[in-house]
Amino acid sequence: MKSAAILVAFFAFASPAISQTNLSSTDRTAAFRAGGFKLERGQWRACGDPGTPSYSPGTIETVRDLNGDGQVEAVITEGGTYCFGMTGTGFTIVSKQASGDWKLITASQGIPNFLRTKGVGGWPDIEIGGPGFCFPVERWNGREYALSRHQYEGKPCRPS
Repeated sequence: MKSAAILVAFFAFASPAISQTNLSSTDRTAAFRAGGFKLERGQWRACGDPGTPSYSPGTIETVRDLNGDGQVEAVITEGGTYCFGMTGTGFTIVSKQASGDWKLITASQGIPNFLRTKGVGGWPDIEIGGPGFCFPVERWNGREYALSRHQYEGKPCRPS
């Protein structure tokens, strides 16, 4: 239930968002490739699922400037229990650079919930949702997203 609520909140508060159709074909391809995805039979795939019934290929869910630097980031999701266990989904964040190239920022199993708290360079903290009641929150340290704390409904908790 909580993971469904996080997913709904993620998409509800993801604005201002640009739909994936607003990215040029070149940018869409570059974003997927930067995230480690390969085009196979017309689907962008990264996790190596052999074709199980629960699998859903990579999709650019949101395109927006996450850190306020004037360049857009793309949140790519991919689904299936084969690769992502009980959570059933994973996400990848890639960022368009001033040079026009795309760069991998982070990738994880789970459902990203962008928080108002921020790390280095204005990058939002990410609560990574999934089954359970105590979720990791990762913060950008200037090089990577790293574990900062655990929380449930905004309050500190300890994972079991």
